Amino acid sequence: MTHSSKLGQDQPLVLVLGGGNALGSYLAGAYEQLQKQEIEPQWIVGSSIGAVTGAIIAGNAPEDRLPRLKAFWDEAMISTPGLLGRGTKIRHTYNELHTITALLFGRPGLFGHRFPGMLSMLPWMPSDVSLYDHSPLRQTLERLVDFDRLNRADIRLTVGCVDLESGDDILFDNTRHELTPEHFLASSAITPIFPPVEIDGRLLCDPGYTNNLPLEVPFAEPPQEDFTCIAVELFSLHAARPASLDSAAERANDLIFASPTRRTLKGLEREYALREQLEPDGPQATLLHMAYFAGSDERAGKTFDYSPSSVRDRWAAGQRDMNKSLALLNSAPAERHRLRYLALSPKQEAASAEAGAGAGRG
Repeated sequence: MTHSSKLGQDQPLVLVLGGGNALGSYLAGAYEQLQKQEIEPQWIVGSSIGAVTGAIIAGNAPEDRLPRLKAFWDEAMISTPGLLGRGTKIRHTYNELHTITALLFGRPGLFGHRFPGMLSMLPWMPSDVSLYDHSPLRQTLERLVDFDRLNRADIRLTVGCVDLESGDDILFDNTRHELTPEHFLASSAITPIFPPVEIDGRLLCDPGYTNNLPLEVPFAEPPQEDFTCIAVELFSLHAARPASLDSAAERANDLIFASPTRRTLKGLEREYALREQLEPDGPQATLLHMAYFAGSDERAGKTFDYSPSSVRDRWAAGQRDMNKSLALLNSAPAERHRLRYLALSPKQEAASAEAGAGAGRG
């Protein structure tokens, strides 16, 4: 029996999904590939668009999960004719125009303008704390997610936020809390773009700046048996040297959102090295790590690029990277260590991004 056939069956699978706004179709593509191989997670941990993706998965019957994810992204896309391939100057301009469109007019079902918003920076206007209103996301979640099913916890779901006043990480879990649309609005309320959400007396927002991929969560509980964690993040620490001011801004953005993952990984390596010394025959954790490597035409505004070409390219890249990652898991030596870390090379991830959607998502 292959490693992948055990995932979600003989061996528990945890899926950790990071934030990244419009980059999140990569998460949907990764999940589609898991479902194609009849692999379902028992536990999903997510922040921001990762939490929203987790809600759509955990809050629907297996046969409805992929159609609901496709509905979410079909509605999020800016409907313009034609699709463009990767890596051209025309495609870069196309991406930028769609980013500007999203910022000027918002996205129905996701976010829109608020008053006074940006106008609050003028001295004669009242104060405000954000630029956009993301309450339209509430109606989208209520339509696409069965919250009764989600709160039955057939799939455990943990949602990450951060307390805007204290900076503390705050977790909500459907095995301990009743999750509502407000929890997902809080997790996706990146400051100062979207307004924070008050829950139980705490003012909560998106944890992107502090912990965009809540990788430590499944490892914080004492392991009782072997398990596999697939972590899917939407920013890569690796990139080509920036050649323009725009690409330098993109690189700064990636470093902000991806750096906490590296620190978490180093901490896990130290912890599990100690575990191996103290209890070498204890349960093994396998960590399969994926990261979206942005295409050469993507720049700093990529998280608001809802163009059809970009959404579909990211979805296809998620499928390819998950397929390659599962193949890597299957072919990895069956060495017995308390922590096994596996990841595609940045070169593989970059090639996957550049390949685009091709003939479609499949």
